[in-house]
Amino acid sequence: MLGAVAAIELVEGKKPAVRMRQMLRSRAARLGVFLVGASVAMILFGCDSALAAGPRVFLLRGWFGVFSTGLDSIADQLKASGIEAEVVGHLDWSNKVGEILRDRSAGRTSPLVLVGHSQGANNAIDIARSLEGYNITVDLLVTLSPFLQKPVPTNVAKAINYYQGPGWGQPLEGDRGFRGKIVNNNLVDDPTISHIGMDKSAKVQAEILREITALKSNR
Repeated sequence: MLGAVAAIELVEGKKPAVRMRQMLRSRAARLGVFLVGASVAMILFGCDSALAAGPRVFLLRGWFGVFSTGLDSIADQLKASGIEAEVVGHLDWSNKVGEILRDRSAGRTSPLVLVGHSQGANNAIDIARSLEGYNITVDLLVTLSPFLQKPVPTNVAKAINYYQGPGWGQPLEGDRGFRGKIVNNNLVDDPTISHIGMDKSAKVQAEILREITALKSNR
């Protein structure tokens, strides 16, 4: 076949070597385009995997952010295990709703965890309720001593509550249509735990860390 092409090229006044170089360049160009496309696909796949990796945790302090320093300890331990965690003041809860919505618009699908102490617990529920209208799942909601809180919305997969009754805090209840799981832990019989110190309890912290790291292991 190449001999026939060479004969034609000689008749047309073209040198076979020149024609062969042109054919090789064309094939090399097509191969290059294919390799670039494959590389881009692999990079995008890697980015999607990164966006979907590991849970993202928001921890909301109580009033004035003074008495919820135990949340910092939880966040530090999560970060040490490679989990993204951020401690914020409870008044910043609505800004975090916007941040989560922007992340989801960008394709980030990592598990979402909300942890709150005292008023921060109430506002963690507020975040979940705000996300409900956007069909965004809260994979884990942890509340420490919530009081006069709203029901847990239907977009929460699992809610764990620590309270003292009678005393400070109340058990959680699911909103109408709620099909997730709610675990209420009444710590009234533990004299070492108070409302102010609940977030600093080594036992409570260990249970919260175990629940969050389990989400990472399940990815």
